Amino acid sequence: MTSGDSEPIYVISVAARIVGIETHTLRYYERLGLVQPYRSQGNIRYYSEGDVERLRHIKGLMSDLGINLAGVEVVMRMAKRMAEMQRQIQEMETEIDRLKQGNTRAE
Repeated sequence: MTSGDSEPIYVISVAARIVGIETHTLRYYERLGLVQPYRSQGNIRYYSEGDVERLRHIKGLMSDLGINLAGVEVVMRMAKRMAEMQRQIQEMETEIDRLKQGNTRAE
């Protein structure tokens, strides 16, 4: 995700219209922790492009695959964990390469 993807730009009504769901559904998803929109000082919700993509993904899981909200929560949590594990693997591979290069120079 780029920094532009995380910039809060859409109010709740616009985000709901883009995704094709009701505003009360977005509020419910927020209560469940599926999405965390930016809140202004006046407590207005602002959604980023990344939030909208996440909401589209949630909607797709539910409508295309028939997954209920509990299942969506599990899928989203697993996807987050897998991304974290991928990042850790990449860090370890980078460290292994660095150590190998250090050993090559020492020989």
